[in-house]
Amino acid sequence: MLWRQASKEAIGKEYTREEALQLDDSDALRHLRSEFIIPTKDDLRRKTLSSQATYTGAQEALCIYLCGNSLGLQPHRTTHYINDYMKAWATKGVFGHFKAHPDSNIPPFVNIDDVVAQQMAPLVGASASEVAVMETLSANLHLMMASFYRPTEERYKIILEGKAFPSDQYAVESQIRHHGLDAAQAMVSIAPADPTQATVTTSQILTAIDEHASTTALILLPGVQYYTGQFFDIEIITAHAHSHGIIIGWDLAHAVGNVELLLHDWDVDFAVWCSYKYLNCGPGAIGGLFVHENHSKVDKKAIEDGHEGYRPRLSGWWGGDKATRFQMGSQFIPIPGAAGFQVGNPCALAICPLLASLEIFALASMSAVRSKSIMLTGYLEELLRRSSLRATADGTDELYWIITPSSITERGAQLSIRLRPGLLEGVLVELEEQGVVVDERKPDVIRVAPAPLYNTFSEVWDFVAIFELACTKANNSKATDNQGSGALGGTEDKGWSLIK
Repeated sequence: MLWRQASKEAIGKEYTREEALQLDDSDALRHLRSEFIIPTKDDLRRKTLSSQATYTGAQEALCIYLCGNSLGLQPHRTTHYINDYMKAWATKGVFGHFKAHPDSNIPPFVNIDDVVAQQMAPLVGASASEVAVMETLSANLHLMMASFYRPTEERYKIILEGKAFPSDQYAVESQIRHHGLDAAQAMVSIAPADPTQATVTTSQILTAIDEHASTTALILLPGVQYYTGQFFDIEIITAHAHSHGIIIGWDLAHAVGNVELLLHDWDVDFAVWCSYKYLNCGPGAIGGLFVHENHSKVDKKAIEDGHEGYRPRLSGWWGGDKATRFQMGSQFIPIPGAAGFQVGNPCALAICPLLASLEIFALASMSAVRSKSIMLTGYLEELLRRSSLRATADGTDELYWIITPSSITERGAQLSIRLRPGLLEGVLVELEEQGVVVDERKPDVIRVAPAPLYNTFSEVWDFVAIFELACTKANNSKATDNQGSGALGGTEDKGWSLIK
């Protein structure tokens, strides 16, 4: 109960809503909530985008948005940045590439990727030269594997986590086939040792690396697992991979902006991420990548002497040396650092929401954001575990149980809750009716992620109260349906199902 230990003076002994409000009052980051546009319940229910109603500022009119692990909320600043982009393009045309304007939030288009990389670097624990903002996560993953997956006759396998996000699995399999190899032989998936559990332990991962070390060319793992919310020990696993001479990359889609990262110090080879979850940059927002400085050096003398002089990669114009970029030469000399892995010039419009978001992150340290997240998710966990709907320890009579690790070092903001089979649809209907937004993973899991930049302790308290009611109603409805179905009996049961 770390959250209680950390806030003994701010709260009482009971888990009341008044206590939650006290926690909100003592929250050092509470002012950041006003940076975001939080939909009202009417916004979510309305069939149109436009509303004739005027929001009065009443907190009870706002939805409870606990879905930042899927799509973060829009900051107010985003509109200003996009408007500045549109105005610069409209009034300056091509000159917008090269001229700064004192009344604009955005830098010249030609330098906008350098500026945002500098601002992004602290969130991932890297130097600015090790970060590039570009493309999308899956595209960046392919670009990284094109450079770092160099299979040989002896070493050709890729180790990945068994429930990796599907896009990662598709990318790995396609890269293996691209090299003319059999994916069934070259993909090593790490599944939970206990089939009743959803998570994979660090020791399991280290053992798998040991078992396949002599035949493995690359390891790709998630920093935070999308389904369970498990936070992997990036430092320990990376060091173990390197002890066997294996390159390791990380998918940080659910980690960036969620947990503290020290990619350079942890000696991570490469990493990729998106920015529409905890970075709040909008659907399909621009991605990013990290390449450790050990892998991105450029030897211009070697290139001049006819040697490659840099790590093999899929090359493009925007990754070329800036000093010669506009000379339109035919010889590719990459920019030293992650920027040298860029292919085309990144979309300036797509970078604007990220600039807006990073400006908000700059108002608080990532350490402060993580500290609040630990308390907020810990509070959510404690309320859920104390519920009367979880009366037994073996799970046989429970309506739900948490599959995310309880240790704060093994999770981020998200808790994944598995419902008793058959309850998901009914629970979601009730949550939506009450203006609660969470994420589902069929057949029976909801993912709940309090985002420390805009969610509150009182919202968490309200969510648990509504969630308990939803579970009870869904279970009662299911029991009634089962009784009705059983009363029909025989072949009529199928007909009743069709009617339902």
